[in-house]
Amino acid sequence: MSPSDHTPIRRALISVSDKTGLIDFAHALHEFGVVILSTGGSAKAIRDAGIPVTEVADHTGFPEMLDGRVKTLHPKIHGGILGIRGNAAHEQAMADAEIDPIDLVVVNLYPFEATVAKGADYDTCVENIDIGGPSMIRAAAKNHAAVTVVVDPADYVRVTSELAANYGATTVEFRRELAHKAYARTGEYDAAIAKWFAAARGETFPEKLFITGTRVQELRYGENPHQQAAFYADGSNRPGVATARQVQGKELSYNNLNDTDAAFELVAEFAEPAVAIIKHANPCGVATGKDILKAYADALKCDPVSAFGGIVALNRRLTLGVAEEVSKIFTEVVIAPEADDEAIALFAAKKNLRLLLTGGMPDATAPGWFAKTLAGGVLMQSRDNGRISPDEVKVVSKRVPTAAEMRDLLFAFTVAKHVKSNAIVYVKDNATVGIGAGQMSRVDSSRIAARKAEDAAHAAGLTESLAKGSVVASDAFFPFADGLLAAAEAGATAVIQPGGSIRDADVIAAADEANLAMVFTGMRHFRH
Repeated sequence: MSPSDHTPIRRALISVSDKTGLIDFAHALHEFGVVILSTGGSAKAIRDAGIPVTEVADHTGFPEMLDGRVKTLHPKIHGGILGIRGNAAHEQAMADAEIDPIDLVVVNLYPFEATVAKGADYDTCVENIDIGGPSMIRAAAKNHAAVTVVVDPADYVRVTSELAANYGATTVEFRRELAHKAYARTGEYDAAIAKWFAAARGETFPEKLFITGTRVQELRYGENPHQQAAFYADGSNRPGVATARQVQGKELSYNNLNDTDAAFELVAEFAEPAVAIIKHANPCGVATGKDILKAYADALKCDPVSAFGGIVALNRRLTLGVAEEVSKIFTEVVIAPEADDEAIALFAAKKNLRLLLTGGMPDATAPGWFAKTLAGGVLMQSRDNGRISPDEVKVVSKRVPTAAEMRDLLFAFTVAKHVKSNAIVYVKDNATVGIGAGQMSRVDSSRIAARKAEDAAHAAGLTESLAKGSVVASDAFFPFADGLLAAAEAGATAVIQPGGSIRDADVIAAADEANLAMVFTGMRHFRH
């Protein structure tokens, strides 16, 4: 049967875990002459507010049982929700069974996700799996031709406005919208339960994959203007672009969000004050320093040309000094855990600059997941949170790296993890001085990084390449000695790479001949 455009609400069923806004909503319904049925704590709260309410147990004639597990699972409830209005057979069956129609179902679910997030034990999590709630929501959403379903307290005001505009009735388009929202909520809820069960059973990759999220914003377009895009938060509350407060600036684009995430995840790798400048998801400068201003200056020195229109990420408070320096070139986004009021005031004059404050830093060592869609499928992998300590590297050259070289080698290898493969990173004094990214040949990446170091030297008014006396990191092994020799020609003195090539002996021999110190990590960092 096609839905009636306007359906009056005469009887409502309210059973909510989150009682935000409940009393005001129940009072409004009472003012519209709606009969209210309710359960447990919801009924008590409504009654205590002086609003007439009928307990579901009194309505059904059947008491709650099994510690509240069974209270709304009754024909007088589900029949009242599911009965098709205007269908003679349904209406006769409801009359014979003394089932009254229920026109509005207001339910939000047991806080299963919050219970899991708090680290509750297995049995407590199970007890917070709602059964009656999803059943009523799905029944009401199915029968949205006549029934209005509300799963979000944020919609209470919208419902009362709808009733006021339509003389106590709701429109079919409004009911369809809320039905859609209701099914999205039960789908999200079931997905959370399924994922929890998989984790509890130790399944890393369960048979069924569920990816859920809440839309943060619809974007103007995707990577290109002809592509559609939206941004969703996954509910993990990991500090970053999804949880940040945008202090100022125009709406973030798809590319802004992608690049800003890359920048913030990179600076999260470091305990020391760190700055990363990102362009097209690749770093064009990264540095740590005794303070955040020194780190920014060193990061910018690596590639001041590419930094124009880039993203700047800090792992410390944004100070006025840094804000003044950033303001000297066009910057799309600055992201930091917090900022001084003076820095915020300075940026306020830059209407096109977006400032994001996250309130904290993400844990770079925490487990997480990365998904990539393919034609007809999805690739899933864990986040690359692999790290190498000085004790874990293997010196394979005749010359042993100095303490300063080892420090820079580990810094360079950390940065290489965040550079598109094939990745080559030159570093000197805890700052990148040349980066080669995304080339089909590793030797090409080496040469590009060396050229970048020369360009940076010229920009700084120096005659000698910044790569002189640097160290170099490769995200994967050198398949031939040519890439390593290109680094040596550029002036690098030490190399860090995973090793594992069938030609490792040739590469080691070439390093020794060039008097390079070289260490193997046994871990690679491809990033595609």
